Amino acid sequence: MSELQRFPAEWEPQSAVLIAWPHEGTDWAERLAQVEQTYVALVAAVTRFQQALVCVAGPSLRERAARLLGSAGVDLARVRFFEVEYDDTWLRDSGPITLRDGAGFRLLDFHFTAWGGKFEAGLDDQLVGKLHAAGVFGAATHQRIDFALEGGGIETDGQGSLLSTWRCLHERHPDKSREEITAILEKALAQSRTLWLEHGYLEGDDTDAHIDTLARFAAPDAIVFQACDDPADGHYHELTAMAGEIAALRTRDGQPYRLFPLPWAKPILDDGRRLAASYANFLIINGAVLMPAYGDPADGAAAAVLAAAFPGREIVPVNCRPLIWQNGSLHCVTMQLPEGLLA
Repeated sequence: MSELQRFPAEWEPQSAVLIAWPHEGTDWAERLAQVEQTYVALVAAVTRFQQALVCVAGPSLRERAARLLGSAGVDLARVRFFEVEYDDTWLRDSGPITLRDGAGFRLLDFHFTAWGGKFEAGLDDQLVGKLHAAGVFGAATHQRIDFALEGGGIETDGQGSLLSTWRCLHERHPDKSREEITAILEKALAQSRTLWLEHGYLEGDDTDAHIDTLARFAAPDAIVFQACDDPADGHYHELTAMAGEIAALRTRDGQPYRLFPLPWAKPILDDGRRLAASYANFLIINGAVLMPAYGDPADGAAAAVLAAAFPGREIVPVNCRPLIWQNGSLHCVTMQLPEGLLA
């Protein structure tokens, strides 16, 4: 790991959370009112603790978003809007991956292919560059990297350990070996080791098993992961195998990780299609953890697990049932920005 560059963990101090407001030109059009209520709840939760930086596709959308947020009692002094075009709102994957670089910052702008070319992503792939060119990130360095990678596909402990799934990265780069991909990730992200999981998937997931739907660092010695305790469920064998892999992982000093298995929600169907309702898709912010809630009896149990994994942080549920209709959840639509990054 470079002594000058470091990839901070999500639990480190933040300046803001970056999101993009849904609109009729995105895939949310059919259920826009529902998903906007989730975004209102999300921004309301974030702004209790820190700023929200909200991308909007134009002045009319800015006015609409501000009106909805204001009507919900959101402190608009903690909301900054930025007008920019985008294809969709999955900022975890199209937003910047930020390294601390000496006394400043480096914005890593990986090639965003919409999860292997599944959707149109031309505007989303330009988002980081446009935000940087507009001066949103002050004096931060912008580094374009010609390698397909999404922020949801990687987890760091802030101390040089990277966690990812081989399924996802191999799908993006079928022509590269594990050694080649590992070397590219560790060099670009200033990491000194990579922990690969071979198992884990969620039905209704477009991302080819993003790690942020499956397993997350809660501390350098702790991992929270999505478990499945129903042998009749189609996910049982895969997630049980993943749990075994995680139990076999070791910290940098050779100790087993402290493990926090999350409960399994009952199947949520939409016109017969199973939706990917993962509690692992939480967002850590200053003083809190925002938890995806699905209106399931397991919501309360998931909150209790997260409270144990993140002592001293408030657990704030956000209704994410509208989000999983488009195959993602709370972490997928957000990107945290480290403290000091914003101009």
